[in-house]
This record gives sequence, C-alpha cells and structure tokens, in this order.
Amino acid sequence: MKYILWLIRIVVGVLFIFSGLVKANDPLGLSYKMDEFFEVWKMHWMMPYSLTLSVMMIAFEIIAGVAVLLGYAQKVFSVLLLGLIVFFTFLTAYVLFSGKIKECGCFGDCIKISNQETFWKDVALTVLGLVLFIYRKRIQPVFSGKINTPLMILTVVFAFGMQWYALGHLPYYDCLPYKVGVNLEKDRKIPEGAIPDVYETMLVYEKDGVKKEFNTQNFPWQDTTWKYVSSESKLIKKGNAEPKIKDFVISDYDGNDVTESVLTAPGNTLLLFVKDVEKASTENMDKLHNLIEDAEKNNVPTYILISTTKDKAEAFRKANNIEKGILYMFDGTVAKTALRANPGLMLLDQGVIRGKWSYKDYPTTLAAAKSGK
Repeated sequence: MKYILWLIRIVVGVLFIFSGLVKANDPLGLSYKMDEFFEVWKMHWMMPYSLTLSVMMIAFEIIAGVAVLLGYAQKVFSVLLLGLIVFFTFLTAYVLFSGKIKECGCFGDCIKISNQETFWKDVALTVLGLVLFIYRKRIQPVFSGKINTPLMILTVVFAFGMQWYALGHLPYYDCLPYKVGVNLEKDRKIPEGAIPDVYETMLVYEKDGVKKEFNTQNFPWQDTTWKYVSSESKLIKKGNAEPKIKDFVISDYDGNDVTESVLTAPGNTLLLFVKDVEKASTENMDKLHNLIEDAEKNNVPTYILISTTKDKAEAFRKANNIEKGILYMFDGTVAKTALRANPGLMLLDQGVIRGKWSYKDYPTTLAAAKSGK
C-alpha cells in the first residue's frame, strides 16, 4: 500500500501543480470563465468577486499539489483537496450534460481537451482523492524536521506572485488567437476550400393561438390572419471549417464597418483597446502620450477601440489628455480576448500583430515598439 499511495500522491500532486501553473499564466481567463458560469446560474452578484476567486483557486491548486507531494499537513489538505476535486467534477459534469457552457476551461486556454475527457479525468481524480483521504494518516512527510514549512511558504509566495505579475502585465505565454505574428485580416476569413455553415432564416407566425415556422419562401405574407411573432437563423448544414478569429469588428460611431480599412492599411498601426472606461487604468499615461505623439510624427495612425458610447469615449479621452487618435467602437468581450489588459496596446503591420503591451509596459517611442521593447 505504501508504494500505491506514493504513486497516487505523485499523479495527483503533479496534475494539480500542472493545472494550476497553466491557469496561473492567465488568471483573467479563468475569471472570465467564472463569469460565464455565474451568468448561466443567474448569480450576477458573484461577478465582482470572480477575479479574486480565480486567483485563490489557482493558488490553492498549486499549493495543494505541492502539499500532497511533500506530505505536508495531510489531515487538512486531504480534506480540502478532496472537496476541490468533487467541486471540479460537479462543474465538468454540468458542462458536459447541461450543454449550457461550451467548455469548462479546466486547463485554461493553452490546453484544450474535450468536455467528456475532462469529466472522466475528474471522476478518476475523485477516486484517487478519496484514497488519499482514507489513508491520510499513513502519509508521512518527505522531509523530516522543519524544512517542509519553509518550502510551503515559498510555494504560497510563488503561486500568488506568478499571478500578480501576469495580471499586471500580460500572460507569460499567449495561447489566444491574437498572439504576436498573427495576421488578423487573414485569420478573420474562412480558409480557402472550406465549406461554411449554412443557415436559413425561419419566421414564426401565429394563428388561432398556434405558432408555426415558415422559411422566407413560403411564409403567409398574403394571409392577414397570420400574425408575425419573431424570426431566427437556424443551422441547416454544418460546414467543415470556421475562421480562427471571429467577431473582430471595428466600427465608427455612425455604424460603419471600418475593420478591413484598418487591418489592410499599409505600414504600421497602433490599436489601443479600452474594454471598460470606468475600470481602465490610468497608469503610465505619460508614456502613452509620448508614443502616440511619436507615431503621429511618423504618420502612423492610432485607433482607440473603446466599448462604450461616444459621449463616454470622449470623456475618457479628455480625462486622460489623449488628444490624438481616432475613436472607434469595439466589442468589450472580444477586447478581453485580444488583450488581457485594460487598456492594452497592439502594434500592427498591415494587419499582422507585431507587438502587445499592458498599460504597465507601454513603449515610449515607435522605434521601441517596433523593436518589441
């Protein structure tokens, strides 16, 4: 039994550390996934705490994984670990069987596994966690004396410190579709030769209390006894491909789509993403001013992609003394994926991403931006 327990400790400990480290690369990503769960469960009051919960959960995964490997305080950690595993199993079961959430995000955005694989992985972990709980009194510390406690303290500092840095800057490794080197204009298009999804607009009409669906060719437009209720697009044939980047749409405040003109413009372009004007950081605004001024001198346009009304956008510009740059509308949800910073800066070269920066790391000149500094 001794060797079996050791094997289980290694499997569970390493898996939890690995899972925590992958998510610690991008704590905001997990908080957005939590928001998705809270939205589905009608728990909107929990959304302001999603980032805090994300950081705590990620840190606990790393800490608990190290504790299992070291055999530290197993009477406590075996209970907490089992509780967390059972909770994860519930979440993955909900994702798999409810169909209300696309994926659980258990390994962040860097490692994608199917919902079914994730669920059965957690079922197996529940069994292993139960064994560790039952035989917790047999688990002995790896090191004798007081060395385990300093190691655990270092683990705690590392688990929170890694996330603190990622939140202030950008993820250590970009696993999202908007990484440096991506051609936005190309990836917005369906690959050549691919078959797109085919949709049909269905119209719902009501007559004598009975609702019926019609397509656009056979709806009862001449029969006034039928009353129009609603319309929706239905998938009638699934294609075999879709663009890597979806919903990346830039528009002016008159509703005109300017995405293609921005992404195909020759030379460099600066994009400043502001997904929430009320929560946007004002740190290092002097650096941003200098960069925009330098870009202007070099005929490089700056577009401020902002997720709010024109009045609030202008108020944000005025409050932060951003005199240059054109204001455009951009979806806040897409902005979260494009840049894990509010605000965040992106440098394009004819639609190809050449650099990304958090508000903590604005380059001060265009030359520095081009060099990736």
